[in-house]
Amino acid sequence: MILALMVTAGVLVDIAAHRAEPFVRQQVVQALSDRFHARVELDSFHLKLGNTLRGEWGVWGEGKGLRIWPPANVEGVHVPEPNPPVQPLIRLDEFHFHAPLRYPSGQPVHITQIRLKGLDIRFPPRSHMAREAQPGNATQPSKTLNVSVEIDNVECTDARFSLETDKPNKLPLEFLIRQFRLKGVRSGAPMVFDAEVENPKPPGAIQTTGSFGPWIVADPGSTPLHGDYTFSNADLSVFTGIAGILNSTGRYEGSLRDLTVDGQTDTPEFQLSHFGHTMPLHTNFHARVDGTNGDTWLEPVDATLASSHFTARGQIVRVLKTGDDGKLHSIGHDIALNVNVDRARIEDFLRLATDSPNPILDGSIGVQAQLHIPPGKVPVSQRIAIKGHFVLDEAEFTSLQVQKRIRELSLRGQGKLDQLKSAEDEKIKSHVEGDFALDGGVLTLPSVLYAVPGADIHLHGTYHTQGGLLDFTGTAKMQATVSQMVGGWKGLLLKPADRFFKKDGAGAEIPIYIAGTREKPQFGYNSANNWSTHPQRPDTQ
Repeated sequence: MILALMVTAGVLVDIAAHRAEPFVRQQVVQALSDRFHARVELDSFHLKLGNTLRGEWGVWGEGKGLRIWPPANVEGVHVPEPNPPVQPLIRLDEFHFHAPLRYPSGQPVHITQIRLKGLDIRFPPRSHMAREAQPGNATQPSKTLNVSVEIDNVECTDARFSLETDKPNKLPLEFLIRQFRLKGVRSGAPMVFDAEVENPKPPGAIQTTGSFGPWIVADPGSTPLHGDYTFSNADLSVFTGIAGILNSTGRYEGSLRDLTVDGQTDTPEFQLSHFGHTMPLHTNFHARVDGTNGDTWLEPVDATLASSHFTARGQIVRVLKTGDDGKLHSIGHDIALNVNVDRARIEDFLRLATDSPNPILDGSIGVQAQLHIPPGKVPVSQRIAIKGHFVLDEAEFTSLQVQKRIRELSLRGQGKLDQLKSAEDEKIKSHVEGDFALDGGVLTLPSVLYAVPGADIHLHGTYHTQGGLLDFTGTAKMQATVSQMVGGWKGLLLKPADRFFKKDGAGAEIPIYIAGTREKPQFGYNSANNWSTHPQRPDTQ
């Protein structure tokens, strides 16, 4: 008998739930309309009796086809009527929730969980949220019951989010959210969340936790946001010319439109893919990010490549181009940075940016430069442009042939011919300083000083990073005279010629050239416009 009564009661409650569907549906639509100050549409809504995993009996609600449009003329917020009509602010394929059968009067309705699927959020630009504090724009009284709601958990899968921008020729940045969870949802209070976001480029998964809100109706993109993130296994090879797997952690705060991010990245095997040599790259950074389009300002990046330290400040912005369909399409990023290399080794950068297994030079280097990498499909090594000033200290050439020539140059420049054989294993340290410009894979040195004991060499010319072609001319100022550098009976014969080469306090000033390739350099006396009978550089004969 008792069992029959319970079954009968359940059936009656279920019938009551179905009969209450139109009323509850109206309350849900009106509550959302009041919350977002917007027109709300709901295709279908159903109720049924059920319980939760905790055994709490109540009503399960299910809705499909929810659409929330941008805010209407309420609370002083005005949205111009667009033509064609704007898309909904929020689309939701389906939702499920559980509510208790009864609740204490005067207390919030406690909902244990809401499940969402197929959420699409598109925030309009700020200009569509222009305020108009005009009479008649006041909020109309709501017909909903004066009931507040508290939600323990909101779970969502398959969400998409984009934030429109007012900036001309800019596309909105879109994020695919695989899943997210909100906790402790209350009206007028921030929401605690955790989410897994699919980063579009470079591809990878972002795990993030934080707080979002309170919701700003007048401009949802200005809603406060802060949290922590972990970005794992991002493949950099999607960017033309570089490769490596990047991992990053950090913290962000601000709003959806304007975020400040502090974090670090690790790329154990970073490389310029054209050359194939991998190097460990670690960075710490402070950045401002425009969430509407992904444009980023670095303030600064503190980086370490192998054992070399440098900092960079500047911007990374998306570049758009009109396609054949008449629409704007992203063609990549434009990178413009001011770079300061303070504690670094030249061999680290040469190993990364050349195809030789052994760098041509070892030594400490300092650089101040402006770097620009425009978007494009050719490798980064061909797109990168750098202009600046460098100082290279304690430099040694790794080629034994070159080092032998440098040692001979230094000893002859000092007139120490008697040490040429006894100092065959002595390593000569060099000092190099000058201006440079790298563009299209060609390094141009308009003015560079190369100094070793006994000689100061002033050069200008070009070096091709691919193939290692050398083409330099200049002068060598030696401490010793020409006759002292040659020595022996030949030196005696050259004594009359010393006066022709002495200049500006130098024992001898000699025009020279460096040609050939990195592996097989050619050094010589540049007699193209001179009286000498010495061999000329190959391209002047």
